[in-house]
Amino acid sequence: MFGVTTPAVDAARARLAELGYEVLVFHATGAGGRAVEKLARDGMLDGVLDLTTTELADELVGGVLSAGPSWLTAAGAVGIPQVVAPGALDMVNFGPAATVPERFAERRLLIHNATVTLMRTTAREMAELGTGIGRKLRAARGPAEVFWPLRGVSAVDTAGGPFEDPEADRAGLDALRAAVVGGEVRIHELDTHVNDPSFAVAMADRLHQLITEKARAAARRDTEE
Repeated sequence: MFGVTTPAVDAARARLAELGYEVLVFHATGAGGRAVEKLARDGMLDGVLDLTTTELADELVGGVLSAGPSWLTAAGAVGIPQVVAPGALDMVNFGPAATVPERFAERRLLIHNATVTLMRTTAREMAELGTGIGRKLRAARGPAEVFWPLRGVSAVDTAGGPFEDPEADRAGLDALRAAVVGGEVRIHELDTHVNDPSFAVAMADRLHQLITEKARAAARRDTEE
């Protein structure tokens, strides 16, 4: 969860709870991403819905909320289903405006409040992020899929919004497509915004399907043995 993806996370959480899951929600602040990874590696999770991937942007560009270079790999390493979206991938996070590195002075910045400054990711950065996501998911030992909202990836990446940049978003999606060619990672492109409830529900429903299919396959193997 992140402030700019809260409506989506709330909708996904409600849907998963309706389906009978105990849902744990983590904030995409670096520590949150690392906590999810630890729980996955410790075998405490049945599936992961990575709706907000902004920590990847901070790791790539140098923001303050990175979860580390290995983030988005734990679920794949242990083989549990994961469904991923580019939520808040349009931004790199910094503290007060005065703390933003000088090299970013000419970039598109959004002062969220006195302690939070956001910087829009460029088309080049989005392409690198798309490639990185694709490569990490291709290496997964379990099912891994991506849901991509075609009308914006955060509350400020909307038509007329301060971080609207269809070209950058498209660069991320194109790079992701190229990175998964020949693999088993499926990409779902939905003509909606990330915070549209239908997008979050679609992600939740697909994660439920993947978890159910994995459980059935395990049950069949146990029966055959």
